Amino acid sequence: MRLDKYLTQAGVGTRSEVKEYIRKGCVCVDGIVEKHADRKVDEAASEVTFQGTRVRFQKFVYYMLNKPAGFVSATQDSHDKTVVWLLRAEGRTDLFPVGRLDKDTEGLLLLTNDGDMAHRLLSPRRHVPKQYFVRLAEDLSEETVRRLEAGVDIGEKKPTLPSVFEWKNRQAHEAYLTITEGKFHQVKRMFAAVGNKVLFLRRVRMGNLVLDEGLPPGEYRPLYEDEIKGLLDVTE
Repeated sequence: MRLDKYLTQAGVGTRSEVKEYIRKGCVCVDGIVEKHADRKVDEAASEVTFQGTRVRFQKFVYYMLNKPAGFVSATQDSHDKTVVWLLRAEGRTDLFPVGRLDKDTEGLLLLTNDGDMAHRLLSPRRHVPKQYFVRLAEDLSEETVRRLEAGVDIGEKKPTLPSVFEWKNRQAHEAYLTITEGKFHQVKRMFAAVGNKVLFLRRVRMGNLVLDEGLPPGEYRPLYEDEIKGLLDVTE
């Protein structure tokens, strides 16, 4: 792998930034200053340092973000800040969100550079469960809950797949809804289909991955090894 690509994927900076670092003699390969960005390095064997600190190469990285309202789930947008902007301190240019949360929806969002895992997690054939915390405008009758769980018509060719509904605080109209699809505005459309309205929406789980309660909106952290393994297991 080229040295500049190695440093970029390790999170040292953008491709143009790392080329400048290399030109200035900030980078050593196996103890020797290297000023050629196209120098080939072995990801497993070469010892690369930046300003005296060992650079550890990671081919794939995974971050859990507690998405705040007001940000769009995209890598770039001409009008609004994106969720990728929230991770700008990582210095990576290859991150993207796995799936989408509406601009006004909060909660669990996975960001990674592992396109294969993302594709498998989002595949309609896998039916990966996603759980949402909802605050509703009105109460739901038991009959309406049964309709939601059986599948409702939201204007698509087919009704939604069966879901799981669970009250968290019925008096406050707060509940959890678990679905296994990812249709556009699906949760809001499901409740609208039974004559209700979602006032607040937060995703709290995707597959085995559960939103870290210690993460305030807008904050993120790398996934733990067991969380990564769990996602890999789900998508095998």
